[in-house]
Amino acid sequence: MGIKIEQLKFISRASVAAFGAYFCMYAFRKPFAVATFENLTFLGIDYKILLVIAQVLGYMLSKFIGIKVISELQAKQRFVYLVSLIGLSEVALILFGWVAKPYNIFFMFLNGLPLGMIWGIVFSYLEGRKYTEILGVLLCTSFIVSSGVVKSVGLAVMSGWGISQFWMPAVTGALFMLPLLFFAWALETIPPPTQEDKILRVERVPMKQKERLAVLKQFALPLVTLIVFYTLLTAFRDLRDNFARELWDSLGYAGAISVYSSSETAVAILVLSILASVYKIKNNLKALLTYHGILLMGTFAIGSSTFLLQAGLLDPFYWMVISGFGLYTCYVPFNALFFDRFIAAFRINGNAGFLIYLADAFGYLGSIGVLLYKNFGLSSISWLRFFVNGAYVLAFLGTLSVVISYFNLRRKHRKSHFNALAYEN
Repeated sequence: MGIKIEQLKFISRASVAAFGAYFCMYAFRKPFAVATFENLTFLGIDYKILLVIAQVLGYMLSKFIGIKVISELQAKQRFVYLVSLIGLSEVALILFGWVAKPYNIFFMFLNGLPLGMIWGIVFSYLEGRKYTEILGVLLCTSFIVSSGVVKSVGLAVMSGWGISQFWMPAVTGALFMLPLLFFAWALETIPPPTQEDKILRVERVPMKQKERLAVLKQFALPLVTLIVFYTLLTAFRDLRDNFARELWDSLGYAGAISVYSSSETAVAILVLSILASVYKIKNNLKALLTYHGILLMGTFAIGSSTFLLQAGLLDPFYWMVISGFGLYTCYVPFNALFFDRFIAAFRINGNAGFLIYLADAFGYLGSIGVLLYKNFGLSSISWLRFFVNGAYVLAFLGTLSVVISYFNLRRKHRKSHFNALAYEN
């Protein structure tokens, strides 16, 4: 199945716009995590822990709000929502730098609150298309690469410009404001899905409460098991992301600025090469089940690489790369591709944004729970030890969840009338 020149131009244009927009969003969310806020506490709690919790609380609340907002989003609202929400997050970062501690913790919460809906807005430009796999994978690599890159920028802002760790997030965000506006405009220039896209992947439409409840009732078991898995993935990913500096320092890479971006770039290339190829599978059910196999590959990579690290058979850098590969091999499909094919395979009258935000809302709720448990229940354990233990839990429970979902969805599709609508290779 070749790609024509015109289609290649569309893919390039759409993917660059989406990648750029979401990449820029990370400049407003993640740079603060590279600061240590060393020797700062409030109410006996490490200051960075409080900032991470505050931002994730805002981000999580945004995901719950997004279940309704994103699923009901109309095309004409996207640009205004995107630019306005990013602008609000930058204002919150400015106030974070200006207001004295500990009161500025509240503004980290306000920073996370608008940012949680950016993903759904950006992906809404791409879903329901013949080439959504390719576009979605390229978009998803933005949150693999961007987190490390913007942290490197944030660290450079502090070390090179002498900006304090409280003002660094706002300065870093300001550097990306104009690029964000450009890419948001570029997204608006992407043509809507074609008639062929609608036939192959189902036309995507806003979903009201009635349609959302109908989907939940019909697919309760697989959605519950998948959301449990995604909750673990989100918690694991947030630990790896928010405490990357602590992990790398513990592994012997203290002060190595480039390691944040170099390790994530390697992960992005590996994940991209695997997931992008699924677009060739025309049969939506077959593609959906293929994603289950990819998820199992990811859980195996996480569990086996962690075992090899502890056995002294794997270098720490390569463990971070391989476990990161396993993590994002699982995490990326849930953020776009898996649910896009889910909608298409069962010919659901709605959009993938609803399912993505349903999973994300509980994912970040679980992430906060894990963070609180680590800080207040296992405070004596290092971040590295906690991360290693989490890798084993994720590998085991993730594998179990994927197996349950695979057989349930396969049975549901077999018993339904949708087989007549499947498109075979």
